[in-house]
Amino acid sequence: MHPTQSPPRDQPGPGNRDTADLRISVRLVDGSSHEREAISGLHLVELMRAHTLPVKAECGGAGVCATCHVRIAPRWQGRLNPPDDDELAKLDEIPGADEFSRLACQIVMTEALDGLEIELQHDSQLPPPPAEAA
Repeated sequence: MHPTQSPPRDQPGPGNRDTADLRISVRLVDGSSHEREAISGLHLVELMRAHTLPVKAECGGAGVCATCHVRIAPRWQGRLNPPDDDELAKLDEIPGADEFSRLACQIVMTEALDGLEIELQHDSQLPPPPAEAA
């Protein structure tokens, strides 16, 4: 095998972890919890959108709208990179944001975040679709 090639998926080796084994848990405003697969290297907002969870993310993940506001469960705080100055400035614009608030577009999924628990905040959750008339 060439040194830059990965071993086949059925053989052990460094970096051969199946990225579909990663998980995130997203709690919505109504209290429902949704455990979903996660892929290392994607931003949390991308993962939520891929799983059709109702995150607004009006800027598409550019970090300029603050409509992907989530709260991170306290036990996960130490595993995240701290927010940079731009993210902190956006969080300051959100009424009720606190030390557990983050923008989902600024958090990249890693193996260290496997099982991450987040709560999508009311200000960043899309309203439910209107009920169809019978």
